[in-house]
Amino acid sequence: MNVTLKLAFSALAVTMFSCAPNNKEKKEPVVVVEKKEEVKELSKGERIINDAITAHGGDLYKTASYEFVFRKKQYSFTNKDGAYTYTVKKVDEKGNEVIDSLKNGSLSKFLNGKAVELSAKDQSRYSEALNSVIYFATLPYKLNDGAVNKKFVETQTIKGETYNVVEVTFNKEGGGKDFDDEFYYWIHAKTNTIDYLAYNYKVNNGGVRFRSSYNRRNVGGIIFQDYINYKAEVGTPLKLLPGLYENEKLKELSRIDTENVKQLH
Repeated sequence: MNVTLKLAFSALAVTMFSCAPNNKEKKEPVVVVEKKEEVKELSKGERIINDAITAHGGDLYKTASYEFVFRKKQYSFTNKDGAYTYTVKKVDEKGNEVIDSLKNGSLSKFLNGKAVELSAKDQSRYSEALNSVIYFATLPYKLNDGAVNKKFVETQTIKGETYNVVEVTFNKEGGGKDFDDEFYYWIHAKTNTIDYLAYNYKVNNGGVRFRSSYNRRNVGGIIFQDYINYKAEVGTPLKLLPGLYENEKLKELSRIDTENVKQLH
């Protein structure tokens, strides 16, 4: 090999070794950046409903256990760790004791202590009836369920008192049989109590109702109240009902009374 060729190989070797990585080179520490969870900002309607739930009982609802009488039937409800059991007991015209028990969405019926087999249609019918009574008796507790949508509408004055008006609608998924019903709640701007509510429904040719609360009482830290149930013309916008109520243009239809409320434990 001539001198020129030797010099070329030598230069190439020097270049290769000088460019090789240094395995002993100190590595930079890896910094792990934790990703912060995004906190969803509540809407005004959601905040108002949360304040109403607090005013009516708050966290006590989560472990509440009560019984009451509604239209001569004995009802009870027990909430625990996200689970629930609702029951209704009555004596029919033949003197038989009939009990419906709704446990975490599954309904069982008993006649004089013996289980009764039900069709899917009857399962749904009895479940909806029992759930509806407990729902209204424990308002506004269930208004934070996942299928519930809440939107602030406006501020209104009824009989000299200021109210925040919240519209409540339901998703089809998880919203129950009557998911397309529309509700308005009039929540007192200072006390956060639900003093009035209204709704329109679609079944049986539709209807519009307005309820005024009365007989409010605190039982074991939870507020229970009764309602005077008024009827309005089908198609009446819910936001117009307070004006019709103040001008005595609504017809009283019934009383929604929860009687003999007792705390079970």
